[in-house]
Amino acid sequence: MEKLLIIDDDAGVQKQLKWSLSDYDVILADDRNSAVAAVRRHEPKVVTLDLGLPPDEANASEGLAALQEILTIAPHTKVIVVTGNDDRTNALKAVAAGAYDFYQKPIEPEVINVIVERAFALHKLEQENLTMRSIAGSDIGIIGNSEAIERLRMMVKRIAPTEITALLLGESGTGKEVTANAVHLASDRSNKPFIAINCASIPETLLESELFGFEKGAFTGAHKTTKGKIECAEGGTLFLDEIGDMPFNLQAKLLRFLQEKRIERLGGRQEIPVDVRVVCATNQNLEEMVAQKTFREDLFYRVSEITLNIPPLRDRDEDILILAQYFLNQYAQEYKRNVKGFSEDGISALKAHKWPGNIRELQNKVKSSVIMSTGVQVTAFDLGFFDHEGSEYALDLNLRVVREQAETIAIQKAYALSEGNMSKASELLGITRPTLYSLIDKYGLTINT
Repeated sequence: MEKLLIIDDDAGVQKQLKWSLSDYDVILADDRNSAVAAVRRHEPKVVTLDLGLPPDEANASEGLAALQEILTIAPHTKVIVVTGNDDRTNALKAVAAGAYDFYQKPIEPEVINVIVERAFALHKLEQENLTMRSIAGSDIGIIGNSEAIERLRMMVKRIAPTEITALLLGESGTGKEVTANAVHLASDRSNKPFIAINCASIPETLLESELFGFEKGAFTGAHKTTKGKIECAEGGTLFLDEIGDMPFNLQAKLLRFLQEKRIERLGGRQEIPVDVRVVCATNQNLEEMVAQKTFREDLFYRVSEITLNIPPLRDRDEDILILAQYFLNQYAQEYKRNVKGFSEDGISALKAHKWPGNIRELQNKVKSSVIMSTGVQVTAFDLGFFDHEGSEYALDLNLRVVREQAETIAIQKAYALSEGNMSKASELLGITRPTLYSLIDKYGLTINT
């Protein structure tokens, strides 16, 4: 059974919680010192904490200090603060200080079990994400644990030590450049340059000089000899993205480079040997292009010595939350936001969305949600799903819950539109500032500033 630490100086409450949470291996502590010792010894994933600990039972100073010590020792531990009915303010302080959630007495077994179960589930999700970053595969940037991604990681690891030319196939936004970089990082060339060039984003008249470089005086404006991307990747890896958009007349020159490992700069007469690993990618059907004579057949077979298919995000259900949490952690740190995870409706929205833009769309959604969020959890509204038709995440039919959700979203939206000015936010909502503060306290909103 999972270990659960209960910190409370009331023996009666300890007994009641232990009985209510019988599905867990319960460890008991009654003060800050014994609690910290238990955390060090047993390393529980979830802790329930009464803020009123001795020698300051009447206040929350000792409990808040215990919370700080626990999170310093084990920052990923989920701490659930258990408080009295008149101690909501200190409970919110604890959440702002890093507690996972709070629960007000009297204890109801069904409710406390749900909160504890969710805490364990979140801890597991976060650990899976951390594991993905530390075990084989995550060190080369491919995150996820779906079967398709495990297979992709395995293929990357196998081809990386070789010089085989790989063709990456996948929809836009699936992570073709990330996969190409993974091939580079897993190879012996990882300490050399990784150079990426998008063949579709550079005008046809400039692409040749971008790839092969040019000599001084080769054309108007060529004031000095300049190396191309191929030479810049010397010893490393060259990633040719959207190779299907490469002009037909340039394909022959690329084929010669791939076969001979030599290039000629524009306006040059000297062949230059280059040692470069090449990885290509496209979202087009090259076989159809070969049949239509818009892509050279010999080049197709040269760049597709091995083909790696990158699955779309809609086929990676189990990876969506892992990737979302990864991006959330990344942007929360970058933008210095106190955002820890996703609310229930946020998780439901992430799961329900079809992700036509794949990982790039998910990354952008999470990035904007971190900026928009006014609490410690990202909601469906923060993700931009609330007003979207087709976001079929679960809606609660309980009128009280629906009203609370609507008021919470309205407050968050007004706060965002007013750029944090509480007077303007209250005007937008048509209420007074005291009423706004009362609602923020009522719904336990933590406003980022």
